[in-house]
Amino acid sequence: MDAPQTSAEDYSRSLRDLASLNRITFTHASTLRWLARATAGLARGAAFSVLDVACGHGDLLRAMGRWAGRRGFLVTLEGIDLSPRSAVEANAATPPGMAIAYRTGDVFCYEPRPAPDFIVSSQFAHHLTDAELVSFLRWLDRHAARGWFIADLHRNAFAYHGFPWLARVAGWHRIVQMDGRISIARGFRRADWQRLLAEAGVAAEVRWSFPFRWAVASRRPMP
Repeated sequence: MDAPQTSAEDYSRSLRDLASLNRITFTHASTLRWLARATAGLARGAAFSVLDVACGHGDLLRAMGRWAGRRGFLVTLEGIDLSPRSAVEANAATPPGMAIAYRTGDVFCYEPRPAPDFIVSSQFAHHLTDAELVSFLRWLDRHAARGWFIADLHRNAFAYHGFPWLARVAGWHRIVQMDGRISIARGFRRADWQRLLAEAGVAAEVRWSFPFRWAVASRRPMP
C-alpha cells in the first residue's frame, strides 16, 4: 500500500477500507479499555497526552478523542506515520474542531518533547523485523511518561482462512484483501511477545484480546 507506485486513489481507498476493517472487527476496543484503566480515578477536566505511532487514517486517534470528550478529559492527541500521504488523508477525515496533530516521520528518529503521557500503536508491530520490534519496545519504554500499549494481530489459522471471505463480502480494496492475509501470517503468538520483551529487557503485560488480537502493555501510576 505504501509503495511509491500506488496511486493516490488506491492509497486513499485502502486507508478508508482499513478504517472500516478496524470498525467491523472492534480493533480499537482493547486500546480504549486500556486507556480507561490507565486513567481510572482522574477527575473530569484532567489533562493528558497520547501519541499514536503509525496512525494511518487517524481513526484510532479520533476514537480516543471521542472517548475522552465523553468523559470530560482534556486530551492532547498526536499521530506519526512514515507515509506523507497518511497525514493528508487523516486530516481530511478529521472533523473541524477535533484538534489532532498528524506528523510525518520515522518513529525511530522521533524524540517527542515533552514526553507523551501515553503512547499507543495498533497493527504496526507485525510490519517490523524482530530486531526493529525490539528497538521499538525500548523506544516506547523510554518515551512514554505514564505507559504504552500495542495492539496487534494473533497469528491464527481461523483468522487467516476466514479473512478473505470477510474482505470479499465487505468489498474492500484488493490491496486490503491481499495485505490482510499477509499481515495475519506475520502476526504473533504469546511466546513471540515473551521472547521479544525479554530480548528488549522491557517488562510488559501480554493479554489476548477478542477478536484475534494481542494486547501488550506497560503502565506507570498516574500522579
